[in-house]
Amino acid sequence: MKFGVVVFPGSNCDRDVAYVTQGLLDCPTRLVWHQETDISDLDVVVLPGGFSYGDYLRCGAIAQFSPVMAEIIKHAEQGKLVLGICNGFQVLTEAGLLPGALIRNRDLHFICDRVPMKVENTRLPWTSNYQSGEIITLPIAHGEGRYYADADTLAQLEDNGQVVFRYCSPQGESNSDSNPNGSLNQIAGICNSRGNVLGMMPHPERASDPMLGDTDGMKLFESVLNAAIAAVR
Repeated sequence: MKFGVVVFPGSNCDRDVAYVTQGLLDCPTRLVWHQETDISDLDVVVLPGGFSYGDYLRCGAIAQFSPVMAEIIKHAEQGKLVLGICNGFQVLTEAGLLPGALIRNRDLHFICDRVPMKVENTRLPWTSNYQSGEIITLPIAHGEGRYYADADTLAQLEDNGQVVFRYCSPQGESNSDSNPNGSLNQIAGICNSRGNVLGMMPHPERASDPMLGDTDGMKLFESVLNAAIAAVR
């Protein structure tokens, strides 16, 4: 399995992801400059966190027009895997690969913290190593991470099992105190209807190395690897 990590001007978590996929998982990984137009060698494409194009217009709004995005859309349409983390999630919504939008946090503050969240769907290549309803802790760092969608879209996401991660209390309860940014339905991550495109605001790559004291995020990357192994058996 070969990973590609997209580098936009302003990306700052690209090498963190590559460290996990190449350094910890021992999978071939290459950094993909945003102007590239050939990603046919890749199995998984990751859009990392950061501030693409400085977030000068709206988070992800300019990045959606990068040449590589047309290829990523084709990649997703072929059923291949695409992961957007934080700013990458914002880019995926701007590009139409995922529904809804990420808007300013409820209290209009940038949040940098570690938060509990519940794994809602384990029937995906991204989450098969988790238990359904498992409570994990991942770091967040964003100013515009409040998930928003209209009522029909929210209902469709819930009905189709497309809500993958949901903010919660350490005990698994959902309430305003356990919702760090005001996301509707406590949504922390969603997938498309096929399940091959995942967007999430928390950073799994920042909770993958045992040296950091938390490996809850590593299960996501291991799930992808295991899905690839199962597919060729």
